[in-house]
Amino acid sequence: MTPLTVSGALTAWQFAPAVSAALAVLAAAYLAGAGLVTRRHPARPWPAGRTLAFGAGLAAIAAAIQGSPGVYDDVLFSAHMVQHLLLIMVAPPLLILGRPVTLLLHATRNPVHTWVKRVVRSPVVSALTCPAVAATCYAAAVIATHLTPLMNLAIGNTAVHDAEHVLYLVVGYLYFLPVAGAEPIRWRLPLFGRYLLLLAVMPVDTAVGVALMLAPRELFPAYARAGRTWGPSLVADLHQGGLIMFAGSDLVMVVIAVVVAVCFVRARPPADLPGDLDAYNARLAALDRGAVARRTA
Repeated sequence: MTPLTVSGALTAWQFAPAVSAALAVLAAAYLAGAGLVTRRHPARPWPAGRTLAFGAGLAAIAAAIQGSPGVYDDVLFSAHMVQHLLLIMVAPPLLILGRPVTLLLHATRNPVHTWVKRVVRSPVVSALTCPAVAATCYAAAVIATHLTPLMNLAIGNTAVHDAEHVLYLVVGYLYFLPVAGAEPIRWRLPLFGRYLLLLAVMPVDTAVGVALMLAPRELFPAYARAGRTWGPSLVADLHQGGLIMFAGSDLVMVVIAVVVAVCFVRARPPADLPGDLDAYNARLAALDRGAVARRTA
């Protein structure tokens, strides 16, 4: 493998057919839903900002898995850490700001609409989106994939490595949903509660980063077996990864905190952010009745 350069960090790419296909399907479905909602309600089209946020989230996933972090994550721990931050802390909040569940409810009719409501209200989804459960899963995933032998297993096993990517996306989405989301789920935290949830997991990211920065030796033999002959030493690369974890995670959390505050200041409840699914569906019905009245007038 060629040495990683600044140019290579921006241009290196590997094609992953399954990832590309999944991202393309999600992008096409989202754009189709946004277009449908806009045609049905031209007076209140689907906001372009949400579409841009969702697209940016998909782009972050593509960059993490198919860009230079994905190309070099098996030989550089620092590259893996960049990939980790993109998948667990950057992509999920962007996807959440796109409000895909709300879009799905806007764009569908029965029986799909009713089925989506039942899923969102189900005990399983309510349990998984519980802030305490989501924060615990997030913390456990960060610790287990960086301070245990699971890292060596992921480097040497493609299936485990791919599962790790999915894990980051899932736990990141579940954790940031009550923090930055406005979806019609059971758990709706006030602004202060959202900040408390951010503060609850920041020490985990910080502690893991510091532990990696202070490690006196290479912790993951799989990187030594990769046989890399260029770039930083194994220990220096480990320390760089720890620094990325420490500084990068704190920076992302601060940015998210600012975005959450801005969204709350600009929000217009209850019309824009319904408190529950009943209010949401009542609003949809009123819009439909208004559209029918205009057509028959």
